[in-house]
Amino acid sequence: MKKILITGSNGLLGQKLVSLLIQYPDIQLIASSRGKNRLPFTNGYEYQEMDITNAQQVAEVVEKVRPDVIIHTAAMTNVDQCEAEKELCWAMNVKALEYLTEACEKHIVFLCHLSTDFVFDGKSGPYSEEDKPSPISFYGWSKYAAEEVVKRSKCTWSIVRTVLVYGITNDMSRSNIILWVKNSLEQQKSIKVVTDQFRTPTLAEDLAMGCWLVVDKKAEGIFHISGKDFLTPYQMAIKTAEFFQLDKSLITPVDS
Repeated sequence: MKKILITGSNGLLGQKLVSLLIQYPDIQLIASSRGKNRLPFTNGYEYQEMDITNAQQVAEVVEKVRPDVIIHTAAMTNVDQCEAEKELCWAMNVKALEYLTEACEKHIVFLCHLSTDFVFDGKSGPYSEEDKPSPISFYGWSKYAAEEVVKRSKCTWSIVRTVLVYGITNDMSRSNIILWVKNSLEQQKSIKVVTDQFRTPTLAEDLAMGCWLVVDKKAEGIFHISGKDFLTPYQMAIKTAEFFQLDKSLITPVDS
């Protein structure tokens, strides 16, 4: 039986991973996040409270659980917040990886680390796994630094870079573009959405399956997993309005 520990299980991807992996009877699943468990179901997994910025707690939980695999989804991902709160961003996105990789080395754990397209500057693309990172935001720099921590470690690892993850799930502490557009238009709020960025938005369920395919094989290296559609955030907003039959005239295109 394979024992898998998920960090950030209260988040969008974390919840989708738990929902997916409890379907496999040969997996013993441990969900973890900071604070209380917000998953809408309790069967099929164990919950361990774990603050990834607390080195002692990370060491104790990994020591207790002894997982075969850790899927690390927990992170500070709000770009503006990372810029405003650099110390907290670094603690969550970089120092936490130092604690996790140390625990993975000690207990011989395969680490699957979630990263982002923000490690690139966006001047060209789409990017391949071999392209050299060149972040321009503090968030991007923190995720690039986290990747370097993983690569320098002595544990076996994979890095999964993804793009603009979206979806709907239970009791989320943070929104995503689909929920933001839907909630704003339902409240008759006008919104401004950028037209000069091109992304390949990724459905959270698809990303969860991609992560599972990586960890099931313990595939090592860097992997880019994203949606196939090449869209601007404005185009995504329009599609969201059309899908939910909401007033798309409330959406104004702007440059970033």
